[in-house]
Amino acid sequence: MVGAACAYYCSAAGLRVTVIERGAIAAGTTSACEGNILLSDKEPGPELDLALLSSRLWSEVAQDVGAERLEYQRKGGVVVATSRATADGLRKLTAVQRAAGIDAIDVSSGEVADLEPHITPDVVSGAYYPQDCQVQPMLAAARLLQRARGRGATVLPGTEVVGFVRDGHGTVTGVRTDSSTAPVIHAGRVVNATGTWSGQTARLAGAPVPVLPRKGFILVTEPLPRVIRHKVYTAEYVANVASSDAGLETSVVVEGTRAGTVLIGASRQRVGFDRSMSLPVLRTLAAQAIAVFPFLAEVRLLRSYLGFRPYCPDHLPVIGADPRAPGLLHAGGHEGAGIGLSTATGHLIAQVIAGTEPDLDLTPFRPDRFGEELVAA
Repeated sequence: MVGAACAYYCSAAGLRVTVIERGAIAAGTTSACEGNILLSDKEPGPELDLALLSSRLWSEVAQDVGAERLEYQRKGGVVVATSRATADGLRKLTAVQRAAGIDAIDVSSGEVADLEPHITPDVVSGAYYPQDCQVQPMLAAARLLQRARGRGATVLPGTEVVGFVRDGHGTVTGVRTDSSTAPVIHAGRVVNATGTWSGQTARLAGAPVPVLPRKGFILVTEPLPRVIRHKVYTAEYVANVASSDAGLETSVVVEGTRAGTVLIGASRQRVGFDRSMSLPVLRTLAAQAIAVFPFLAEVRLLRSYLGFRPYCPDHLPVIGADPRAPGLLHAGGHEGAGIGLSTATGHLIAQVIAGTEPDLDLTPFRPDRFGEELVAA
């Protein structure tokens, strides 16, 4: 998704673009996520600034491409607290979020029930976030690439980058691929937007960044009527998003889709690229979802799937030009917020390449901000 957004904005800026995709379009992390465009889980700081810009840009993209063609929904988010302590913490969070520009509305337990009639009566209070949105991620990535192709971009699926090309001064001037028809592709700039694998790609360029996989599962129910109206999650989810713990963490996230299925998450665990299923984790997610929406106990699951979020130790993405490898830019490490932050990332990358002043200060996201020891780990 991030690579598609880079192609979309770079082609809009009049740049000649070639997209190199190792597999099928959107076959990586983009195919294993929920498509969230969230402000509700962001605390004041650089990531929220990026999210606010991205939220506005997604609205513009929906107008350009067509909201229905992206399954773009301004569905809003509801965060619930099931204890007095959690409720107090949520109210403190919404206060600082409002001061930072988020439309965060404190709601009582009765108002939560009005927003979500099927929710558990154990809810103490909540917060409503009307700016939270959703897209169908694979569809959105394909549509943005389609628009980029219409502006002259070239897309090469089934092609893997295996190395970088440099000139006599060490400047990156292209990439080497495993393709017999296009073994070398020259370019004035190369953008590393390889998601969970961007750390590996960066090492190929001699400019490592500590992007690691963080595994997560999602459950999918049978199609239902519109019984869940918003993206709903417990306040503990925000803490898990910000956590650096390598161990298993779960917090309930429930939302409906245009197709009628209900998506249930979320788990987070750093176990490398281990793709094994875990029945205990799936059972935990199901139990947590039932605790919030009791009617789900009678609903059948169709399937489950897993993916890998591109995790950075400081929970900020890597965006911008890399001074260690002139000609190379990075656009990765967004963890579970890649869909939501993709438009701002692509927009900022296009501004850097075009030589215009970026709309945001990219210093917090600079690729060389990590110490050597952390990168090596």
